[in-house]
Amino acid sequence: MTTTDEEKIVAAAFEQGLLTVPFDQIAPLYVVTPQKKASIKFKQIAASIHEIGLVEPMVVARDPHSPGQFTLLDGHLRLEVLKDEGRTDARCLVSTDDEAFTYNKRINRLATIQEHKMILRALSLGVPEERLASALNINIRTLKQKRQLLDGICDEAAELLKDKQVALTGFQILKKMKPLRQIEAAQLMVAMNKYTINYARSLLAATPESLLLSVATPKKIKGISREQLDLMERESANLEREVRLVEDSYGADHLDLVLARGYISKLMSNDRVTRYLSQHHDGFLPAFEKITETEAFAS
Repeated sequence: MTTTDEEKIVAAAFEQGLLTVPFDQIAPLYVVTPQKKASIKFKQIAASIHEIGLVEPMVVARDPHSPGQFTLLDGHLRLEVLKDEGRTDARCLVSTDDEAFTYNKRINRLATIQEHKMILRALSLGVPEERLASALNINIRTLKQKRQLLDGICDEAAELLKDKQVALTGFQILKKMKPLRQIEAAQLMVAMNKYTINYARSLLAATPESLLLSVATPKKIKGISREQLDLMERESANLEREVRLVEDSYGADHLDLVLARGYISKLMSNDRVTRYLSQHHDGFLPAFEKITETEAFAS
């Protein structure tokens, strides 16, 4: 079968080129509250725009019912910063899809390691540390910590966490572990989808001293005895083994459950089968009905 030229055409997601749009023609999807404007994120964006200008344009969609009007899909904080600076318009990217959810669900926010690489790139191009720190709304000490983020982190662990939102302190905790344990900890973070500082600290607490860099110094955690630490280490090791076993069999188990549910649903749609069960196996019928009423197992 020959593919026609019409079938080869792919609709563009955005209009070509940026468009300067006055702010009074842009309708935001929500109001930026004073609490939001007091947040660290807002202050970082404000500092960045003040220092180096608007790097990432706002994304808008044309209002199909009102020519010349636009709906703001992405960039609500940037819009408020520009308004606060006295700006009345800005160059925007015009999306051909007016669904904010469709657009926003495809955005991947900058991960910690990606930010680290961005900082290294900027410094290599000669951007002064003071200007870069001002643009990111952080002090020089924090900038240096971000620059040295992967010093002491093995390549395998860094690869596992390259697109994850791991706190700076989380990486500092990982640096106290030997490479093998760093990889195990990173695998557990990904498997559990938990990248918090407290979870990293719990992994550190459950790490045997033989897998810590400072084995000569006994591990001490306030409020936890040596016996409790030993117990945590054993339980953590058992949990890790169980997690890996579940990971190995999850795909097959999930497929089996979906197939079994589909088979039971088909049986329950047959009046003769349900009548037979009610007469001879009435104990099974409620359980089967409950299974068929449940939504398909989430992937």
